[in-house]
Amino acid sequence: MNILIDFDGTCVTHEFPYVGKDVGAAQVLRDIVTNGHRLILFTMRSESCYLASALNWFKQNQITLYGVNVNPEQHKFTDSPKAYGDLIIDDIALGIQKVPCRFHRPYVDWKWVAERLLEQGILTAEQVSRYDFEMQKYL
Repeated sequence: MNILIDFDGTCVTHEFPYVGKDVGAAQVLRDIVTNGHRLILFTMRSESCYLASALNWFKQNQITLYGVNVNPEQHKFTDSPKAYGDLIIDDIALGIQKVPCRFHRPYVDWKWVAERLLEQGILTAEQVSRYDFEMQKYL
């Protein structure tokens, strides 16, 4: 699958223009890639709006991106500027579960996301059982 992944409020807390705090996304994202799926960063950050900081977060967390704001192969079947993906993980997606945060806007609940990815066969039960999401409640 090609999975579109937002950054602020999804991979980290909302602290734009800075990179926010860890919310438990990194290991889940590494496992998604390990399982053969491709991540496409789908963000409002652009070259002039701190994109490099987000890309550095992925690099520091050893998460391989397939594309940034575009699916590298979509030019074969469309000239649309909208990135093509099979699934999107974004803090503004309808139905996504969020964790309240005392100091910032709510962010994606990665425990809930991991459970949905398990249901779809994107992650394994063994992978999901290793995740530690307890730190989320302290943000």
